[in-house]
Amino acid sequence: CGQEDYLTMIDSYATHFDLGLDRDTLHHEALEWATTRGGLSGRVAWQYIQDAAGRLRKPLDR
Repeated sequence: CGQEDYLTMIDSYATHFDLGLDRDTLHHEALEWATTRGGLSGRVAWQYIQDAAGRLRKPLDR
């Protein structure tokens, strides 16, 4: 997918799971994550969200 679609997925996950990161930080971290993980995809977006939630100690049980 493209960057716009990737960031839309990131925003949707972050909102759904109430991660509480500001949008600029979220996008910066998510794009950096994608760069080091092989590209922009739904799988990479989900992996970033799992990592961010773990760092923030937020459950992904919604």
